[in-house]
This record gives sequence, structure tokens and C-alpha cells, in this order.
Amino acid sequence: MRSRTNDTVSVRAVHAHSATLIQTHLEIRDHGHKCRASVLIGILLFAAARMRSICDACGRLRDSPTDQAVRNALVAMLPDMNALERRINAGLSAELPRWLTKRPQRLAVDLTLIPYHGQPFHDADEIYRSQPKSGTTHFHAYASCYVVEHGQRFTLAMKWVAKGKPLKETLQQLLKQVRNLGVTIRFLLLDREFYSVNVIRYLQASRTPFLMPVAHRGRKPADPTKAKGTRRFLSWKKSGFSQHTLQNKEGRRATVRICVCCRNYAGRRKRHGRKRLVYAFWGFQPGPPSWVREEYRKRFGIETSYRQMNQCRIRTCTRNPALRLLFVGIALLLRNVWVWFHLNVLADRHANGRLWLRLELLRLTTLTLMLQHAAEHLLGCREDPAAETSDWTPLTLNERNRC
Repeated sequence: MRSRTNDTVSVRAVHAHSATLIQTHLEIRDHGHKCRASVLIGILLFAAARMRSICDACGRLRDSPTDQAVRNALVAMLPDMNALERRINAGLSAELPRWLTKRPQRLAVDLTLIPYHGQPFHDADEIYRSQPKSGTTHFHAYASCYVVEHGQRFTLAMKWVAKGKPLKETLQQLLKQVRNLGVTIRFLLLDREFYSVNVIRYLQASRTPFLMPVAHRGRKPADPTKAKGTRRFLSWKKSGFSQHTLQNKEGRRATVRICVCCRNYAGRRKRHGRKRLVYAFWGFQPGPPSWVREEYRKRFGIETSYRQMNQCRIRTCTRNPALRLLFVGIALLLRNVWVWFHLNVLADRHANGRLWLRLELLRLTTLTLMLQHAAEHLLGCREDPAAETSDWTPLTLNERNRC
């Protein structure tokens, strides 16, 4: 027996919910008679929905102030990086689902690297360095911690990662924020960037179970059977378990259990041969290797965090790291808004209290389209005069599916 919570989501409801969340927690306020808070929020939501810049949004919205005036207003009201980070985290945890604190949760931590081709704004430590991507080794880096449940990802906390800041310290701060919310950790699913002696020793000392891919370092030997370190697991012909001890340059060691999962491509994605996935874990008793692989895959949810964040992230070439952090924070908040509508408005609720999510009713792209329509209704659109009469009635099921 299932009860349906609701079958409609209106443009007005989506816009009001998103705007209230941003204004309340990011403290967007009036800045002169042209840059009123409602106008600034409308421009931010429009730019995020279209994945365009502030300049593009101001050029398309008829009653918008100039893009320079908007940027000046945002910069004037932005606090320092730490204070802005606290505001974003307050917004992320503002609508925490009740079930998160009732039982231990499977949490995941992502390190998102956004390529950057410019010079530092004030300090060289603003720029994070990593492996080449999109023609650069310079990035603005952000770590986020989220819970994976019902195939959905609800972001609990985020941190801006500066150059030279140990990932152990970043992870420590993230987990402290999560525990302060009353969330109990069942185990952590981590990026391979966290595969290090210091991180593993910290997690073991804090009794935090974890699962992460193994990072294979060093040269690849000509003969795989003579490989050393973790590369020796890449020559396994069968799935299985083992143990491995890492050692860093300071001579500190950490021991983890290893799971090797072998899979045959069998022509999938036009590939052939055998793929070996190597995972490090500690603190829990796993099922067979296939269970470990499937458990780690759950960290991606239905759609990957990185792709979803990019679906509603304002594009910019600014050197100001605080403005960049604001745009990333808005993207994470909008994704949480999307999850909130699924959990509280569109989900079917079983008699036993479990939720049945119907993701086809509201895709993230549909939500961003609704935000775009709302901004066009409020500020007018230079491209399409008909957009001024944007539909503020609830989208029907068929209309949502067409979106």
C-alpha cells in the first residue's frame, strides 16, 4: 500500500524555495536601488539554471542592472572565505531529512577540481595543483560530504581546499561538521585522492570504517607478475581479498585490507579483456568482491555529483576565490533543493514508512528550467517577449516528462 505525497510542483514553489534558501543563508541583501536582493537572486538563479555567466544573464534579462554592477554588489556583501563557507554549510544542513539521524548512514566524500587557467587573486595558496586536466594543472578545489540514500545524494557539508592543505585536515573538518549535525557514520566511501598513510591512520584512530579505490603509484613494470606494492594486485586472475601496508616518506605505516574484483569486459563499451578493480577498506566485514564493487558504486547515486553540480553552476572567469566559492555553493544548494522536492513532495510513501522516489517526475534539468522561467517572469527577457508571461501554474506530469 502506497500513499502519494503530491503530483505537482509549480514554478512559483521551486523559485520561492530556492530564493528563500539563498537569501536566508547566503545573506544576499539590497545594494542600492537597482541591485535589490530579489533582483540579485533572480539573476543568480537564472545564470545557474542556464549554466552561463553573470554577464550572459544580465544581457538576457531586460530589467537587470549591468553585469559589473551585479558583481560589485556581490563582492561588497561577501565575507571572508571561512565565513562564506559557514553560510553555505548552514544552507546545506537547513533542511536535513529526519531519517538521517535515526540510523547510521553511508557517507561519501568527493574532491571536485575545477580547472583554472589564470593567476592567483591574492595568494598563491588559492590554487590547488593536481594531475593535468583540461590543459592545466591548476584548479580551484572543493571537498563535499554527502549521504547516499534511496539513490539520491544529499550534501551535508563542503570545504574549500587550498594549496598545501593536507587532505587529512580537510576530511577531519568535514566529518566534524557531519557529526555535529547528529549523523552517525556507518562507513565512508572516499575518492582515491584520500588513499594515503595520514588519512588512513586518522580514520583508523577515529574508528571510522571506510572504503576507497587504491591509488597505484610508481612505474608500471614490463612484466606484471614482477610488480611490487599495490601494482601486484593488478596481475590477479581471480577476485579475492588480501592485506597491504602503506609507508610514507616519514616512515609512518598504515595497514588496510585489500579487495580485488576481476571483471571481463566481454565487448561492453567496445572493450575486451579483463579489468581489475582494487579497493582498500577497514572497519567492517565485507561480502564477496562483487558486493564491495557494488557498494562503492553507490557513492555515485543515480547521477554523479560532479555532473549535477555542473548542471547548475554559474560559469565565471573571475580570479576572486570568494565569488567562485559562492557560485559552487549555490550549485550545491540547488541540488539539495531538487532532492528536497523529491523527498517531501513527489515521493510515494509506503505503509511501512519507506519512500519510493519517482525521479522521472522532476529531473534536475526540469528544475533548472523552472528557475529560468521564474527569472524571466520577474525581470523580463530580451530574447522572447512571450517569456514575460511565463507559466506560474504547476507543471503536470506530462509537461514534466516533456522537459
